[in-house]
Amino acid sequence: MSRIGKSPISLPKGVEFNISKGNLVTIKGPKGELQQQVDPDLTVEIEDGEVTLKRPTEQQRHRAMHGLYRSLINNMVQGVSEGFVKELELVGVGYRVTNTGQLLELTLGFSHPILFALPDEVSVSTTMEKGKNPAIRLESYDKQLLGQIAAKIRSFRKPEPYKGKGVRYKGEQIRRKAGKTAGK
Repeated sequence: MSRIGKSPISLPKGVEFNISKGNLVTIKGPKGELQQQVDPDLTVEIEDGEVTLKRPTEQQRHRAMHGLYRSLINNMVQGVSEGFVKELELVGVGYRVTNTGQLLELTLGFSHPILFALPDEVSVSTTMEKGKNPAIRLESYDKQLLGQIAAKIRSFRKPEPYKGKGVRYKGEQIRRKAGKTAGK
């Protein structure tokens, strides 16, 4: 029983919702426009400013798709109306970050700086305050793309377990290991 799939999605003001042939859902809002192809077995209905998804049977596959597409559509509605934010921080001596437009330049202890071009859907801002770790703030209306970009940036230098150095999400807890104990 999919509890997520059963709950309706309320559309905020300023959000347009369209369903075209082949279950292609298009959502337009003040922040942008997103499209998602919904499984052809599911039916998408809109009434009184609420979107509901219905499944034809109680098969395992239909139950799984029901919850999945309800979550995807809900994330799309939330993205075009409010947007999403991911924050990363760089922990380590000499780690720096700057951005010029959509180009991110990371200095992460390698012999060369890492240049990373961001797509237009993602806006970026960087901060480097004295006494604090350098930070990257990513904003977008597409949750999936935002998570993918943040994971890619984190993969340049993942946090290591001994000193905790690397690129991490803000508020992320790193499991620390004890180092070698000194001999005699």
